Amino acid sequence: MEIAALYLPQFHNIPENDEWWGEGFTEWTNVKRALPLFRGHQQPNPPGELGYYSLLDPAVRQAQATLASEYGITSFCYWHYWFGDGKVLLEKPLLEVLDSGEPDFPFFVGWANHSWTGKWVGAEHRMLIEQTYPGPEDDRAHFKSLLSTFRDGRYVTFQGRPVFLVFDPKGIPHRKQFVERWQGLAKEAGLPGLYMIAWIQGKSRFVRYRKHRNDGFDAGLYVNTAIKRNGATVARDVVRTRITRFGPGRYKRAIKLPRPPRRIKGIVHLCVQPNWDNTPRSSRRGLVVTDASPETFETQLTQALTLEARSQTNEQLVVIKSWNEWAEGNYLEPDLRWGRGWLEAVRRARRAAGIS
Repeated sequence: MEIAALYLPQFHNIPENDEWWGEGFTEWTNVKRALPLFRGHQQPNPPGELGYYSLLDPAVRQAQATLASEYGITSFCYWHYWFGDGKVLLEKPLLEVLDSGEPDFPFFVGWANHSWTGKWVGAEHRMLIEQTYPGPEDDRAHFKSLLSTFRDGRYVTFQGRPVFLVFDPKGIPHRKQFVERWQGLAKEAGLPGLYMIAWIQGKSRFVRYRKHRNDGFDAGLYVNTAIKRNGATVARDVVRTRITRFGPGRYKRAIKLPRPPRRIKGIVHLCVQPNWDNTPRSSRRGLVVTDASPETFETQLTQALTLEARSQTNEQLVVIKSWNEWAEGNYLEPDLRWGRGWLEAVRRARRAAGIS
């Protein structure tokens, strides 16, 4: 069973963020300035023992891997930002992991193929950097840029095929041809192919993309939460006021983990998130879940692990969103409120699901 945690490489300075948001900006900037927006709203949430780290510090990366391994996370999925024509951002942490060989901890790559805008600060039309798809030659250049990564001995594979996650498959023009092209390039390079996973975002009964099998992807990753408000299950709720009765969704322990709708065909893996509160990033435009705790997370993760263990596939994967999305409130790393509580929930869920 592969239990992977999504890994955000935003915690170091880059010139582009300095230009867009001010000198020295990292995601910690948002975390530090967060404020409570209604009664009972838990903000800010300072980090615990790892502190306000830089991901360019190898000791930090080693400490992260040690914690993950100790509590039952088997790999990190590093978000990868390729915007076309060779433009990449936030690539340094993974490059340093590749060049140094440390930490000796499994990983794979997820392509975060979306444009960066000012959406979360109320500037939806402010384009910071646009995601482009120049065509077949760019596909080849992109694949070539990752080939040495796929060949790294720590890279997660299923039956020898490197795992590759695509965040926005629907946004790729001619995505079936894209998948076929990358599979062909992998085989030309001596690999047995890739294990390509399409991100499937679920909100109640709505699923924005469910054609992963027809488009050639090996599997989908179903991402959802179970949140209760006034007797109705909703994905999240907008924070509109400080008055709690108008407030956010409630993350209840009794609610069962949402399963992928039956109309989604093919192999579908599950993704579970411990919490959600992106008000550090977007203030009153943000979304908050209340009543989230290590115990509610443990319940849902246990269900996901149990379902995956019962699946009839050779490739068993559960993804946790995320290892360190601090400005979205979904992280496993220790904080001052819960300590190592989120990590301890992972360990307990593994045991409850019978995973050694």
